[in-house]
Amino acid sequence: MNTAVAVRPVIPGFWQRALGHRSFVIGGVLTLLLLAAAALSLVWTPYSPYEMDLPGRLQPPNARHWLGTDPFGRDISSLLLVGARSSILVGVIAVGIGLLVGTALGLLAAARRGWVEELIMRVSDFSFAFPAILSAIMMTAVFGAGIVNAIIAIGIYNIPTFARITRASANAIWSREFVLAARACGKTNLSITIEHILPNILSVLIVQTTIRFAIAILAEAALSYLGLGTQPPQPSWGRMLSEAQTLMYQAPLLAVFPGLAIALAVLGLNLLGDGLRDLLDPRLARKR
Repeated sequence: MNTAVAVRPVIPGFWQRALGHRSFVIGGVLTLLLLAAAALSLVWTPYSPYEMDLPGRLQPPNARHWLGTDPFGRDISSLLLVGARSSILVGVIAVGIGLLVGTALGLLAAARRGWVEELIMRVSDFSFAFPAILSAIMMTAVFGAGIVNAIIAIGIYNIPTFARITRASANAIWSREFVLAARACGKTNLSITIEHILPNILSVLIVQTTIRFAIAILAEAALSYLGLGTQPPQPSWGRMLSEAQTLMYQAPLLAVFPGLAIALAVLGLNLLGDGLRDLLDPRLARKR
């Protein structure tokens, strides 16, 4: 008797579609490289990023220093690895602040409606008048430059974005039939929000988080370039660009390497966000 056994695919449906999505794959690879560089810097770098070697300053790429050395004789590859760690640290904390606070405010606005929703949305509109760089400049004038103030400024800038997206997505779910049925069963707004609203908008928040992460890396690099973000001796991609601008003709590669690192990190996160948007949107998923 011939018994044929049907073997299910090893890769679940989502990952099967994800591996066939070009933007998701490219963005995922670039993002993993960013995370791998930051993780590697925790345990190993070719040279100490804080060790200066003035006789060996401004060396071109060679066997000892793969990407050359900077004006202080520090190894550029080591600086790039540790700089990735700084960018991820700022991005995770700043986006985390925006995600937690903004999502909570957006859910509250959608659940309560009325004057509560109006107040939260008007405060969010007012916050858009103070972008991350302007907020960091104001905080620097009061508290001094530093990575903590940069994180707070970028985090505050992310709050209204998450609040508006959460509120718009949650309002669409509140009008669905299953939410009306939950209300008819006597569930409170809090339980409906936790059990029904939040799970249904989670995909939107995941996509927005990846996009805001890329923006946070750009903002941190811009603030460090202006001297308002990560402070010496901690390496930063933005400050590496700032230090290289006076040596563009003498050593142009000093600006190329950190600029390329920022571009690839932001490109990877944006492509990952676009891929996740296509994969997590049921309407787009059905078309594929």
